[in-house]
Amino acid sequence: MTATRSRTRVPGACAVTPPHRLRADAVRNRERIIGAAREAMVEFGAEIPLDEIARRAGVGNATLYRHFPDRLELIHHVTLSVMDRTADKAERALAEEPDAFQALRRFVFAAVEERIGALCPLLSDGVDKDHPDLLAARERLEGAVEALMGAARDSGQLRTDIAVGDLMVALTQLTRPLPGSGCTDFDRFVYRHLVLFLDGLRAPARSELPGAAATLEDLRHG
Repeated sequence: MTATRSRTRVPGACAVTPPHRLRADAVRNRERIIGAAREAMVEFGAEIPLDEIARRAGVGNATLYRHFPDRLELIHHVTLSVMDRTADKAERALAEEPDAFQALRRFVFAAVEERIGALCPLLSDGVDKDHPDLLAARERLEGAVEALMGAARDSGQLRTDIAVGDLMVALTQLTRPLPGSGCTDFDRFVYRHLVLFLDGLRAPARSELPGAAATLEDLRHG
């Protein structure tokens, strides 16, 4: 695996998509790079060499650096991609499932596929967490998940003492990689525990939860 190319980054900069319209092939390359980066960073962490991401995406190094001049900018767009994809899954589940709790269940399983627990460490100190694009993506995701939970709550199937933050903490913890490599069939345990978790969300509640329901705002400032 080749060494990561060093690039100078303007302090505080986190570029957004270029304002000019990209050609169709450039858009495809950009999407392939983001997809390959998302998968590689889940598997190996944020420090995987960018040259390896280019190889996985099937593009040259120059193409990757033309779209994403540095690692932080690529991480920024991977994070946006994951948040947008997760919000898409929530919105589709609510629109397509006639049963509110089944819609929530569908979203939970779909969100696990994004491995959000593995991607949380990408939001390092070098990433601008208050970038307008990230704030908008967070607001959309929170609204989509709250709509799902609200529908399940209104149907009488979801316990009333939890909020979006509780759900996202659980999904994050369930998809965080285990230390070491001794667990060779991790997915089997994830999906078993997801079912256990979903059973615990159902109303009527079988126990009283300590503390207060957590919002995403609580998670950001807690």
